[in-house]
Amino acid sequence: MRVPSCIVRTQQGKRNDMKRKLNCWEMKKCGREPGGSRKDLGVCPSATEKKLHGTHGGTNAGRACWVVGGTMCGGAVQGVFAKKYETCEQCDFYKLVVEEEGKQYKLSIFLLKQLKEE
Repeated sequence: MRVPSCIVRTQQGKRNDMKRKLNCWEMKKCGREPGGSRKDLGVCPSATEKKLHGTHGGTNAGRACWVVGGTMCGGAVQGVFAKKYETCEQCDFYKLVVEEEGKQYKLSIFLLKQLKEE
């Protein structure tokens, strides 16, 4: 039997209802999602990167923002993965995704490969 995405089973086999998984722009409230409040900064590449749609249960790259260049951190637009990853590892959103995904967490090297595919 397939368990709906909003329900998980604990190790004891009991059913737990879970809240919906948030995308980065929903948690960080940066305003860079399509139609967001920060039109001056433009739409975040994570919000439009379709190659990672569904990763970790997110919309586009909304739950894999650390592998996408041009995202925001500390009020500034960040560069490419290699330059920003150390900072991303300290991010509360990144840590939340890693915790929520557990064994289902996809390593960044695989996400980067997915981004490069045509």
